[in-house]
Amino acid sequence: MPVPDTNNLSVFSQLDAFGHQKIVFCNDPETGLKAIIAIHDTTLGPALGGVRMWNYKSEADALSDVMRLSRAMTYKASVSGLNLGGGTAVIIGDPRKDKSEAMMRKLGRFIKNLNGEFIAGEDMGTNPRDMEYIRMETEFVTGYPETIGGSGDPSPITARGVLMGMKACVKELYSTDTLAGRSVLVQGIGHVGENLVSLLRDENVKVYVSDINDERVRQIAKKFGAEPVSNNNIFDIHYDIYAPCALGATINSATIKKMKCAIIAGSANNQLEDEAVHGKMLLDKGILFAPDYVINAGGLMNCYSELMGFRRKRALYLTEHIYDATRNILKLSKAENIPTIEAANKIAEKRITDIKKIKTSY
Repeated sequence: MPVPDTNNLSVFSQLDAFGHQKIVFCNDPETGLKAIIAIHDTTLGPALGGVRMWNYKSEADALSDVMRLSRAMTYKASVSGLNLGGGTAVIIGDPRKDKSEAMMRKLGRFIKNLNGEFIAGEDMGTNPRDMEYIRMETEFVTGYPETIGGSGDPSPITARGVLMGMKACVKELYSTDTLAGRSVLVQGIGHVGENLVSLLRDENVKVYVSDINDERVRQIAKKFGAEPVSNNNIFDIHYDIYAPCALGATINSATIKKMKCAIIAGSANNQLEDEAVHGKMLLDKGILFAPDYVINAGGLMNCYSELMGFRRKRALYLTEHIYDATRNILKLSKAENIPTIEAANKIAEKRITDIKKIKTSY
């Protein structure tokens, strides 16, 4: 799933380059809504993805992000064995200042008009309450509060999946999936990051924590007995596993040269700045990379369980399969001497191709 170079391409050319089916621009001056909904592929089922709100530097940046995220959702659903396609919505704005009930409900109206082709969930900058507002206008939404029948915050499930991915990597390198005695740096301690820190401490892991918010770092370090690390120094120390849990692209040519870890396994999306280049660099350096869209699929599994009418216990059960999915990817990577991200893409693409063959008989 190499990311195309879309510089200077028209919107339609970008759709062709990424393989998208549809891009919807949502503009409503009365509520301040400026959003883009991207539907990448619906071969496996309706496109499900998060609603991200971020203060993008430009509309071009927002378009690039929504296209990358939605395509990753297609691959995430496929490799997880879910009957879902890939989509994402992004809202341009500061969620701390610009977000409102009216804005989220207006987005719900745009989603409603897609007639089930896209199903929304929460993402960075949104929460279960926002999903509740969207639900006031459309049934095509997940992740609203448990008090009204939803699955609520998916962060604990996502963190559990990341833990399973870590264990699969540790098994590959050390012939045991026991994490006790290992060291992990969790970079980005939002909802998922905090839950991951908690799970790791329960496994007797030495945990380092880092975030752009220094006060947050101090709070989490004190709460869980972790060691705080300055965000500028995360690649200066030795630890077994690097767990990026904030924004993407922290794995790039500059940072790979500094890395002293054996494994990369975190919840952030699009961790590799350039899949083709940096997947190969990690392989050559001998750092085992757990593809992000594989091990952070717990949130998607949680939403899928909600759609299917299952309880949270079912989502936890599905999340356990992330261990086996990661092991299969690592085995293919080793057998063919290819980067793990390439191996994951191969497995995801094969399932989509196989299901397309079935659907052509209808």
